[in-house]
Amino acid sequence: MEGLRISPGLLPPECEALRAQVRAFLAEQLAGVPVSRRVRNWSGANAQFTRAMASRGWIGMTWPRRYGGHERSSLERYVVLEEMLAAGAPVGAHWVADRQSGPLLMRFSPDVLAPRYVPRIVRGEAFFCIGMSEPDAGSDLASIRTRAVRTADGWVINGRKVWTSRAHVAHYMIVLVRTAGRADNRHAGLSQLLLDMKTPGITVRPIVNQLDEHDFNEVTFDDVCVPHDHLIGTEGEGWQQVGAELAFERSGPERYLSSTQLLLEMLDAADADNPRHAVALGRVVAHYAALRQMSLGVAGMLARGENPALPAALVKDQGALVEQSMPDLAHELFGGAVEPDSALDQALRYTTLASPSFSLRGGTREILRGIIAKGLDLR
Repeated sequence: MEGLRISPGLLPPECEALRAQVRAFLAEQLAGVPVSRRVRNWSGANAQFTRAMASRGWIGMTWPRRYGGHERSSLERYVVLEEMLAAGAPVGAHWVADRQSGPLLMRFSPDVLAPRYVPRIVRGEAFFCIGMSEPDAGSDLASIRTRAVRTADGWVINGRKVWTSRAHVAHYMIVLVRTAGRADNRHAGLSQLLLDMKTPGITVRPIVNQLDEHDFNEVTFDDVCVPHDHLIGTEGEGWQQVGAELAFERSGPERYLSSTQLLLEMLDAADADNPRHAVALGRVVAHYAALRQMSLGVAGMLARGENPALPAALVKDQGALVEQSMPDLAHELFGGAVEPDSALDQALRYTTLASPSFSLRGGTREILRGIIAKGLDLR
């Protein structure tokens, strides 16, 4: 099991000092914000809140100063994320850009695209979405059919993406496209392009989810022309680049903290003299503690420049199991005793409808377990 060894994460004193600052900021920013909004966790978005975070240096925290970053540690960034998620702060506007788009640009286009766009991310001015999944492809990214052809004027894109979160409000998309014909290697011939969402030929159609909310989208490209220098990295190496990007997507505390508001409301509503409440909720808190140590361990790997892809897949898989179990636990412990429109009721209703998506985003359970099995030479 050497491939899944995760060293416990330890936070230095400066991280706890930072935690106090973040909590004071959140107490001011979220005063009076109801549970019905906090429960949205990192899917909730507020551009003004993003700018307030940026003004305190909490976006692009670990990035080099040459790109406007603050060169703080991965563990300090982890503390900020943890506190934001636990409080249900509306971080969704900048989430993708801060988590993966900025690091991707700095790694694979350090001299061309990163100097242009990363400083705007740090200032809270540029929001990104991810163009990966397609109809009939889902998590099987190697089967995508959206194509980009090099012309004299730039790359011309035709195709379609689905389940593209926040494409209707994002300024930019990092899109995975096929730039060469398929060979025996299905992963060959894929590339990534940076796309301005105002480019002619882009059509964004809403996909309304079972919460009656518009977050997902279908995005169609009809002869969309992208400048030559908006190719990210090397043509044909998109698959390797996506692997690095998904490691960022699967490694953070959001992969086990999405149901936190419901847990907090259950703890508030619990009967201290009821041993059933104590045992059941104590078990969940123990799971949270274990997942937190694992997630901190992955953050430590990132800080040391190690590849956390396999451990991150495990944390994401196990975190989704805990997140998705929370509504059933609430029904089991409180059942018909939940007062209508109470904070517990609001958190329970939202999380019950949202939780099926927790094992889809960032890779389905089947994909993640395939990654883990392959990493352990089990298949």
